[in-house]
Amino acid sequence: MQKEVLEPPFAELPMVDKEGHDLLGGMCVVDLSTSVAGPYATQLLADFGATVIKVEKSGAGDDARQWGPPFLHGESPWFLSVNRNKHSVMLDLTRPEGLAVLEKLLAKADVLVLNMTEPVQKKLGIDYARLGAKFPRLIHASLTGFGLRGARSHLPCYDLIAEGYSGVMDLTGEAQNDPQKVGTPAADLLAGQDVAMAVMAAYAARQNTGQGAQIDVSMQASMTRFMAPRLVSYLSSDELPRRSGGKDSVIAIYQVFDTADRQISLGLGNDAIWRRFWSAVGQPEIGENPRYKSNADRRLHREEIVAKIAEILITRTRDEWLDILGEHRIPAGPINGLDDVARDEELLQQRFLYQAQAANGPVPQVGLGIAINGKTAVHRKAPPVLGEDTEAILSGMLALTSADIKRLREAGAV
Repeated sequence: MQKEVLEPPFAELPMVDKEGHDLLGGMCVVDLSTSVAGPYATQLLADFGATVIKVEKSGAGDDARQWGPPFLHGESPWFLSVNRNKHSVMLDLTRPEGLAVLEKLLAKADVLVLNMTEPVQKKLGIDYARLGAKFPRLIHASLTGFGLRGARSHLPCYDLIAEGYSGVMDLTGEAQNDPQKVGTPAADLLAGQDVAMAVMAAYAARQNTGQGAQIDVSMQASMTRFMAPRLVSYLSSDELPRRSGGKDSVIAIYQVFDTADRQISLGLGNDAIWRRFWSAVGQPEIGENPRYKSNADRRLHREEIVAKIAEILITRTRDEWLDILGEHRIPAGPINGLDDVARDEELLQQRFLYQAQAANGPVPQVGLGIAINGKTAVHRKAPPVLGEDTEAILSGMLALTSADIKRLREAGAV
């Protein structure tokens, strides 16, 4: 049984501010993707104003709808996190009638996003070779684990798998512990961003060429590109970094320290910040010591410097240090839990965190966080319940009659 969350923390969130971006107001996207990566890509496009029609299989819908507990009003919070501003249509693409409806949608759409391997696309008749010939202006965007070509292209993939391939898990955590994945579905979100970015670029190019494009995004490639600073450093030096709990940065002092109560992050990223830090803690002579003149010098003596800083920071509370370091413009911050983030006054005031009224009750949302012409709001529509827009899309956008829709239902296509 799905457990209902009775008194969630989001009751403290401000209500939605509906003044959404509309930079992509002329774009129509058909979204066949499920889980996180593809839906995140289309939510980004929707946040910028695109009309997104989320096509879901009858009955279960998007796989992420089942991910829980917890559940809120019968919906998975994972689903709710990446599906706002979309219209949900139920459609069975394995039936000829369902595929015909999809093609009616594509005739009016600019973009198709899907997260199926090419053999599956061909089996359903939605591969680029077929649809590109039929709809030459269509931007066909595939998001898969390993791309549409190559020895791994047929393999299934999740965020966990892509993170393992990329090297990020090998570098995350402490040396004495097992490899760790990032604490959020990083490969999903990065690949989703890549799809949205590539779609925007192809859409802009189409204004001049009139031609669509095939986009092929690999979760492995997106996650591995995320590792570029570390990977290029290794390729340039043959120095293989190991897990260190974030204590091996190219910046000499760039890590977490204990204070009298809670931990603090500290980044002394250049010579001026280095000197300001030591002035802030009342020992300016260390900041001027030629032994620590450059970042390379400080890396050489990192262990002794870390010991000095640790002795100082343990003498005051985290908030005391944040006040002092903030006054001296030293990059520092708390190690927030999600409960701290959810109550961050700045985020709440900016309505970056907000609640919106959905079909079955209010739901929390995390905004886009990008200001355009001073506006940051993106909300136009709450994440949809399964199939809530089927009738409206079929009768409105596709101008099907009630008799047409009845026949589709009788055929099991919608």
